Amino acid sequence: MIKFGTDGWRAVISDEFTFRNVNKVAKAIALYLINHGFSKKPLIIGYDPRFLADKFAEEVTKVMEEAGIDCYLVERDTPTPVVAWEVKDKQAAGAVMLTASHNPAEYCGIKFIPDYAGPAQAEITDEIQENSNKDITLPQPKKKGKVERFDPQKRYQKYIGSFVDADLIKKAKLKIVYDSMHGSGRGYVDMILQGLGCKVDALHSERDVLFGGGTPEPTDEHLDELKSLVASSKANIGLANDGDADRFGVVDENGNFLHANQIIPLVFDYLVAEKGFTGAVVRSVATTHMIDRVAKQHNIKVHETPVGFKHIAKLMLEDDIIIGGEESGGLSIKGHIPEKDGILANLLVVEMVAKRKKPLSALWKDLIAKVGEIYTVRINLELDDKKKKDLMDELREDTPNELSGVKVKNVNKIDGVKMVLADGSWVLARPSGTEPLVRIYAESDKKEKLAVIVDAVQNLI
Repeated sequence: MIKFGTDGWRAVISDEFTFRNVNKVAKAIALYLINHGFSKKPLIIGYDPRFLADKFAEEVTKVMEEAGIDCYLVERDTPTPVVAWEVKDKQAAGAVMLTASHNPAEYCGIKFIPDYAGPAQAEITDEIQENSNKDITLPQPKKKGKVERFDPQKRYQKYIGSFVDADLIKKAKLKIVYDSMHGSGRGYVDMILQGLGCKVDALHSERDVLFGGGTPEPTDEHLDELKSLVASSKANIGLANDGDADRFGVVDENGNFLHANQIIPLVFDYLVAEKGFTGAVVRSVATTHMIDRVAKQHNIKVHETPVGFKHIAKLMLEDDIIIGGEESGGLSIKGHIPEKDGILANLLVVEMVAKRKKPLSALWKDLIAKVGEIYTVRINLELDDKKKKDLMDELREDTPNELSGVKVKNVNKIDGVKMVLADGSWVLARPSGTEPLVRIYAESDKKEKLAVIVDAVQNLI
């Protein structure tokens, strides 16, 4: 059965992710476009550098041609945020992106990006998923759709450059190491930075469908080479993106990885204090409350959503949002598309360092001095589906009144079970929608308290 997760359908290539199943999903997307009056506008089709992703994209294109829908097909593997932006740029009906993002090389995926250039909401993916599991026949069009190949690179680079102060960055003459992780960010981030006068050393800047034998996820454990080169070459910053460049990774001048739970509050504070942004901020339920502390300093409202950027995107479309972010490494800002963009995130970090004329490690210490320290952790617990369900049912029905001797002040059940303690610490238990896992997120202002909370939750489980 084809089942959509938080950001499209993903599966192992040649197991479930086959040309036959891609054809089914493509037909379901075509039917959605026809039934909802979008079929007269063109559709953008993109893909990441995975094995056969370009061929799967061509399969989608054939379905759209037969359905009478015009298509723009990218010439090379392209970042998801660039494909999403092209929906806005070309006033298209939407986009289909062949990507498994940060997942291992054996996976591929397909996601539909609607006309508002952000992640599809549940009512859209539910309809597409239902029709993907049926044998549907598309209406016969009067004429076939047209297909045009295009390269969005130069137009996107010009557009995204408008979000940063080019003159400021050029004057700083920063040295940067960039790791595309063999993903679609290569030729984008490095070229943009070079155009801004930065000296850039690029790692893994060639297509490799196996991602060098690793996983294209820009997390601490996957960026050892980047961390080492930044420190040894005395670079100012290390930057990385995942396979489709919608997620970001950042390394400071000492070769230390900075988590998204550090970068998002830093960028948020910078946008408000230095660039004069106004509005609200939105984060997922699993993302750091340091964002709340920064918001309190600036008298800004905080929105909390379930996990998944589609929930953040919905608020960005409905409200005046300065920045939306999630701990897994995604953010977008006011004025941009409501889709996470790892390219933009990297550029904002570069501008922040150039503007504040301090290394990243010092900027982090400055933020701690203003709002206080925070420590976070995420643990994956492997549980089969029955145990996973039983655990979450029990936590929802019989949530503890205290953890490690500290009273549970507030319980949030919008996505899993989140317990906020009286001292400001919190812990979240959330079941994975696609894997036999329960993820435990926890945060506190002291390492010792965090360790005690995690022990208490594991003992409870």
